[in-house]
Amino acid sequence: MVTHVRAEAQGDERGALLSFLAEQRGGIRRAVLGLTEEQAASRPSASELSLAGLVKHVAEVEQGWVARAKGEPPAVKRDESNWHECFQLVDGETLASQLAYWEQVAAGTEAFIRSAPSLDDTFPLPNDPWFPPDEAVSLRWLCLHLIRETARHAGHADIIRESLDGKTAFELVALAEK
Repeated sequence: MVTHVRAEAQGDERGALLSFLAEQRGGIRRAVLGLTEEQAASRPSASELSLAGLVKHVAEVEQGWVARAKGEPPAVKRDESNWHECFQLVDGETLASQLAYWEQVAAGTEAFIRSAPSLDDTFPLPNDPWFPPDEAVSLRWLCLHLIRETARHAGHADIIRESLDGKTAFELVALAEK
């Protein structure tokens, strides 16, 4: 699990972006190390967030954005009726199954970004009320957006984990290395 992103090879912008994304994924993965399903699903603060829910959410968001960039619908369509389910495990989902799914999503993201002709290639934003109409974004924007989204939730994961058992990121890095 990446804890430091090395300088990219000269001109390897894709590699740099993917490495920073992998670093942030690693932060969330470390936060769930050694937890039971019950601990991972618990909500130790006033927030509705759990570590298992965060894993599910970031995997779903990453898959959805890459699908949009490919011109495909997201695997799971979210709207007001089911939005709450993207942050909680349902229908037999487990932390392990979500981590495995996220691994597949991450591999797909890397393959897609590495195979794209250019990071300047664009795709339209969804026709949702929170996006500007008729706006397109680049694959570079996509990578930066995924880094930002994952990093934001990696910070949440740090706080939730420390609230559960007092373990900090430094302790979890040592645990991951064992």
